[in-house]
Amino acid sequence: MNRLFVVNKPIFRSSNGYMGYVKRKYNTKKVGFSGTLDPFATGCLIVATGQYPKLFQYLKKTPKAYSATLWLGANSQSLDIENIDSIKEVSEVSINDIYQALESLRGELTYYPPKFSAKKINGKRAYDLARAGEEVNLKQITSTIYDITLINYNHPFIHFEAMVSEGTYIRSLGAIIADKLGVDATLSSLRRDYEGAFSYENEKALDPLKFLKIPQNIYTGDDEFIELGKKLYIEYFETKENGEYWVETQNFFSIIEILDGEIIYKLNRVHKFDS
Repeated sequence: MNRLFVVNKPIFRSSNGYMGYVKRKYNTKKVGFSGTLDPFATGCLIVATGQYPKLFQYLKKTPKAYSATLWLGANSQSLDIENIDSIKEVSEVSINDIYQALESLRGELTYYPPKFSAKKINGKRAYDLARAGEEVNLKQITSTIYDITLINYNHPFIHFEAMVSEGTYIRSLGAIIADKLGVDATLSSLRRDYEGAFSYENEKALDPLKFLKIPQNIYTGDDEFIELGKKLYIEYFETKENGEYWVETQNFFSIIEILDGEIIYKLNRVHKFDS
């Protein structure tokens, strides 16, 4: 069964571990997800079954929006509530300082990912090295912070929302805010509100063709050529420029690439969405 939908991942469940629930609920062995959420994080997680996980790289998943709470005075090596090692009382900070700290993050931001992250170092996950007490040396990454807004400050908790590019670590944003305010702090809550046009709607089945980031191309030849994976010829396509496209027949769709007049199958003969 091919199905694309959004789940509302609960707190203290890994994204991968939560797939066990999905498999049982939908009675399927083939399931995948896009965009890992940390165990302490909740919210929008894109899930697909059957052939549809192969579509993840072609979906429009940005910008991503998060709601977060920064706990002033708490310290954690993982920058979240899973590994808190100390809690101190700290003085209230100026609301203007909070606004300035948030505003300074807008635009292109270069920073270090959390040591407790899924980034790989010589084939090993950074979080595995960190948990083993080994040295973790990660390279800086660059993200785009499209928008970041203070929602509420109720000492010692700063509640904010951020709209960011794919691959942004909100835990790192929290650490940067804490540094600018001159205090220890860690995220105490994190919820992903949406990814592009994807949001939680009671796990409603979605038509993947409405979420593809590549354009459609019109194929005027015999549908059987696509459905059987036969060689395709450029003269039968409405658009002939180089690029990746999706094309459809009555019951299937495929993703192709046009490269200097040649047609290359990227993903072929996927069953179309059936509501």
